[in-house]
Amino acid sequence: MRGGPRAITCQAMNPVTLVIPTLNAAAQLTGCLAALTPGRQRDLIAEVIVVDGGSADGTKEAASAAGCRLLESARGRGRQLREGAAAAETPWLLFLHADTRLGAGWAEEAEAFIEATGPEGERAAYFTLAYDEEGKAARRTAGLANWRSRMLGLPYGDQGLLIPRAFYESLGGFPDEPLMEDVALARRIGRARLTGFKSWAVTSAERYRQGGWLKTALRNLALLTLYYLGASPAWLARRYR
Repeated sequence: MRGGPRAITCQAMNPVTLVIPTLNAAAQLTGCLAALTPGRQRDLIAEVIVVDGGSADGTKEAASAAGCRLLESARGRGRQLREGAAAAETPWLLFLHADTRLGAGWAEEAEAFIEATGPEGERAAYFTLAYDEEGKAARRTAGLANWRSRMLGLPYGDQGLLIPRAFYESLGGFPDEPLMEDVALARRIGRARLTGFKSWAVTSAERYRQGGWLKTALRNLALLTLYYLGASPAWLARRYR
């Protein structure tokens, strides 16, 4: 991990680095990056770091064309997130998945949270989950995820995570694990130190469309339960794939 943060206040221009792990995400990355425009307009974003795990579909070219800083990494979302965070130099980090688009009002909420918390604060924030599909199954699945985030303090990575870099580093950062890296960090943060934003993180429902809403939701619940019972993330990742 990097050393302590530079002497930058939360009122400084461009206090946030976006970190986006990718793997064959060319089709989704453009929309994810376009939704960051309000943050750029409010001088929140210093840079976007895309950490690619070996894409073969034009993801790296799309990231470079959009002006992102491109890092190449061994595959593994936990590792990719760690490497992106280690390369950042701003006092704040915002972790985001490539198939997620932040909704209206996100930049205003993020700015207010940054100002209220400060770069040395020990709090983090996440967004309200929604899926890019209409229908009862999508709304019900997102609703359960948002309940889990509020009541159990377990937002997943597709809800984003805004956190002071000093606090992130004090927690040891994301573990170098192929799965459950988001749950591991959320548990270290703790429910009392997590804030839920009202603005949306609209995430692709492709894996639910392919696997079925109920079947995929039950599989995710089973993986989470096994993780809490002590199953290794590597073992769980093989079954997730």
